[in-house]
Amino acid sequence: MAAKIAILLAVFLGSAGFWFYKWRQENPVQQAVLTADAKAYTNNLALSGVEMKAAEAFAGQQVVEILGKITNKGQRPIGVVEVTCVFYDAYGQIVLRQRTPIVRSRDGGLKPGETKQFRMPFDELPESWNQALPSLVIANIQFD
Repeated sequence: MAAKIAILLAVFLGSAGFWFYKWRQENPVQQAVLTADAKAYTNNLALSGVEMKAAEAFAGQQVVEILGKITNKGQRPIGVVEVTCVFYDAYGQIVLRQRTPIVRSRDGGLKPGETKQFRMPFDELPESWNQALPSLVIANIQFD
């Protein structure tokens, strides 16, 4: 009896996984786009002190971190800022484009006049990456 239940459970979980995978391919997650209002506000955000460091992770794996500060020079409180990091190879070709939040509502957002530090860890960079600081582009701003 227990074997029959285990088999039925395995078939059910396999079917559910297949349908979820198929549904995710047909309905990809939509990332927020930079609205015209947010695009205009990017002039009020300043990144400073941006640097790259290498650190060692738990299993001896290397983690590249991008550290810096963001300042809100405008008059609007911000809940979310996402940055797209664009990594290149030695020939100037894009090898990785990754979007990462540097300001989050749950961490208090970013008030007018406020400066906060950010940290973006990357543990799986392509070997063809040129080891240079990636381009950082503001991809999304959500106002509070």
